[in-house]
Amino acid sequence: MNPECTIVVRSPADLIAVTPYLLGFHPADSLVVIGTVGRAVSFVGRHDLPPPGADDTGPIAQMVARQKAQSVSLLGFGPPEPVNRTIGALVAALNRAGVRVRDQLRITAGRWWSFGCADPGCCPPEGLPVPSPHSPIAAAAVFQGQVALPNRQKLVEQVAAVEGEERRQMAAATAALNLKLGEGLPRTLMGRAGRKAVLHAERQHAAGRSLTYDETAWLGALLIGRTAFDFAVNRISDEPWHLRLWTETTRRVEVPFVPGPAALLGYAAWRVGLGPLARVAVDRALRHDPYHRFATILDRLLAAGISHEAVEDFGPPAGSVRGRAA
Repeated sequence: MNPECTIVVRSPADLIAVTPYLLGFHPADSLVVIGTVGRAVSFVGRHDLPPPGADDTGPIAQMVARQKAQSVSLLGFGPPEPVNRTIGALVAALNRAGVRVRDQLRITAGRWWSFGCADPGCCPPEGLPVPSPHSPIAAAAVFQGQVALPNRQKLVEQVAAVEGEERRQMAAATAALNLKLGEGLPRTLMGRAGRKAVLHAERQHAAGRSLTYDETAWLGALLIGRTAFDFAVNRISDEPWHLRLWTETTRRVEVPFVPGPAALLGYAAWRVGLGPLARVAVDRALRHDPYHRFATILDRLLAAGISHEAVEDFGPPAGSVRGRAA
């Protein structure tokens, strides 16, 4: 959700209605943790429900405690048994960590229950209907430009490779570039060319235009170099066209060139509080290069639930592009 979005939540039903917009998609078989400071949401985390016999609540509780939220709300989406088991274990772990739990909600098959309410007058045993997609809360979120995709897979598809004619055009552009480069460029020329390519891409997208397929292939190849990648990282700001630039580049480039722009997209999304988008972008970067160090750093920050505001002067460390651990 855009951090500038302001929606007032007055009840557990309102909280359920707004959660898909906080995540960017409608969760399923998930545990969602929402932290608040005062009346503002400070962080949102989503975790898969653990299988029977597994308990991941200890690390989740530690992550939540590090956020220093004044209170948290827990929402379990899925069948009763795994949701009840997971929320019960997490509440116990959060209590041990000194974290105040405000709401404990289960959402199953279109109805919801509150673990903290024993009054059948407001919380009947058969549960209450989940708010309509057209509820005032959902309408307010949509009015403020928020989107809740049908499921997480739809979010993954937003960073997936383009297909069809666009894929053929990119493959041809990349093949032509490889033929043209031959043995490649000297490192000094690669650095200068990389900075120039990044600046050109920024100008195009800031003006609402896309790169050509040849320009995209060239940019993707240059981002393998540390100079161009670090230059691009340090120029990312909160302007929305940065997301468009690195989304388009991530989706277009051929597989060997995906990690660089995908990591940049993850960083751009993380900066503006779009944690779910950052997560799927980083996952794609690491799928194609498990040793991409910048993507690995982002992966750890996202796993720990650390926001951009909590990290000062974050930037690529030495050797951030790639390299195996010793």
